Order: sequence, then C-alpha cells, then structure tokens
Amino acid sequence: MEQRHHGNRNHKIITGNEAGTRRRWFLGETLMKLRLTLLGLLFAVVVGAVFAHGNKVHVKGTVEKIGADSVAVKTADGKTVEVKFAASTVFLSRSNNEDKPAKASDLAAGDLVVIHATPKDKILEANEIKFSVPAAAKMAVPAPAKPKS
Repeated sequence: MEQRHHGNRNHKIITGNEAGTRRRWFLGETLMKLRLTLLGLLFAVVVGAVFAHGNKVHVKGTVEKIGADSVAVKTADGKTVEVKFAASTVFLSRSNNEDKPAKASDLAAGDLVVIHATPKDKILEANEIKFSVPAAAKMAVPAPAKPKS
C-alpha cells in the first residue's frame, strides 16, 4: 500500500510507540525538574536553619544557681554552663503556652531555661532568658492538713 502525502511533506506520522516515548520523556523531564526544585528548597531550609541565629548560642537545661550577675545552668549532658546577665537581657516567664515579661528575681533554682546568648571573649552574655517551672513542681499539691483531734 502506498502512502500519499498531501500538502506539506514535513509532517511525520506518529505511531503508538513514538507517542509513548515522547510522553515518557516529557514525564521524566518534568519529574527531574520537580526533584531539583525540591532539593533546592530543602537546601535553602537547612542553610537558613543553620544560620538563623548567626553567632548566638543556645543553652538549655535546669537552673542550678543564680548569682547577682549570672546564672549557672546544668545541661542535658550534665555540664554546668555559666551565662552572664547584661543590661539588655530580656527575661520571659513561660506559663500556659504563653510568654510573659519577667525579671531576674523571678528566676529560681530548678526552673527550666532556654537562653539565647552571645559569646564574648570566653564568656556567654544572655540576650534572652526564657524560663518555666518544671511540670513536676506544678503538679505537686501540698497534702491537706490533718484535723486536730
């Protein structure tokens, strides 16, 4: 059987296999672009998280001791870290999922703290101290007094 081409001879007859190949190529290229975009976004998020605080240091733990110008915090790995107060240090008390302004005098031994500090020479200077009373201390209810007989 003879094929006749009418008009433009540059037209190509596409068979079923060629159409499938083109579709797979298009899908493969689209998936590759999507993968590269997602990889780029993941990289941006990770880099942003790493550099989010600049040279700030986080100190998390339990208050061991409070001095006039510093606080000693026992971290989860058992080390004690001393952080100095600055005139600009902000104190926040966390209660019922809400941060409220506080003072250094509100801080007590046994409180849980998260401190954002800036390293200066060989000391840490607190920019912000968030603290809360541990859950066990909140739950402790004094026993009712026994009636006198």
